[in-house]
Amino acid sequence: MSPKFPVRRALALAAVCASAILAGCAEPAPPPPPAPVAVAPPPVSLSPRLIEQASAYRVYVDRATQISPAFTDGASVAQSLRTGEAYEPGQLLRGAIAYGAVVALQDPGFRAGIKTYTADADQRRTIAYEIMKDPAYALGISGAQGAAGLVAQALGDDGKKLLEGGRAVKQAAYDVQHQAWSKADVPARDTRLAMAKQLSQTPIASAPDIVAKLQSAVTGTEPITLVAEPSSPPYTPMVVRAVAVAALAGLGYADDSSLENVMPLVAEPTSAQCLNMSKLNLYQCLAVAKPHYEDVFCLGQHVLMDTGACLMKGVGLPDPTPPTFAKIPVTEVSTKAPPRNPKRRR
Repeated sequence: MSPKFPVRRALALAAVCASAILAGCAEPAPPPPPAPVAVAPPPVSLSPRLIEQASAYRVYVDRATQISPAFTDGASVAQSLRTGEAYEPGQLLRGAIAYGAVVALQDPGFRAGIKTYTADADQRRTIAYEIMKDPAYALGISGAQGAAGLVAQALGDDGKKLLEGGRAVKQAAYDVQHQAWSKADVPARDTRLAMAKQLSQTPIASAPDIVAKLQSAVTGTEPITLVAEPSSPPYTPMVVRAVAVAALAGLGYADDSSLENVMPLVAEPTSAQCLNMSKLNLYQCLAVAKPHYEDVFCLGQHVLMDTGACLMKGVGLPDPTPPTFAKIPVTEVSTKAPPRNPKRRR
């Protein structure tokens, strides 16, 4: 036997042993990565402060549209005037847009369109930030046209009710001239004007029952039944902002923690200017009105009709044309001092 064989065998055995030792000292293989954890989408929610704003809007519209033109004395005129003028323009506008957001969420297609973006937290956050920068970004979500149609229908109907109620009240400014009380001067006229300005700067309180109803509509537990055809662009800023706030609510970015970024969306300069002008015209009207029937005119024209027209124009409805009112023959009123025609001031 060759003397080299034991050497070669020994070297081979040494190599095997060395490999075994090194294998025992090596780091263990890392475990496989964990399976991705599914993130539950956030619930659809709207900040309680926005719900309260929407409730205050509904409180005012519901009260104002109940004003009756069947006036019987100066006290009934004064009470109706206080009811109608009791809104702060900025709050009413914020409430209208917040209520519009609640309405937009009643469209099932829009809610479903929003939900498609909620599974991915990064995508959801990115879309929310884009909407905050540009509210029109929300119009790209599936179902947005249906939501916009509901907003325009709901706010437009509120405007029409106020407008029609105002027309009836304005007509009463002529009709009540048959009654002697209507031609008497309003007592404490300066106080009445000061009261109008004070009520126009006082926020409307929300109603707990309406807050609860709106909250249920947002979450979807008790939807509001609304019917409207989908509307096509272009949309007014008021409609766009209502749809945008609704989209943020569905994405989980319209709660209290995001409120600072959401509140700018419930302000809209054009509609704000319209509502402010309505108030200025009311003050000027009350400043020169003397008999009760002229206060009736101020209520019908500058409280109800003008406010209703602002809501209608805010959602893109045509500017309503003033109707023709019946004139009362002079022979049917006092022949000693014919009353001034309140129709002269427009």
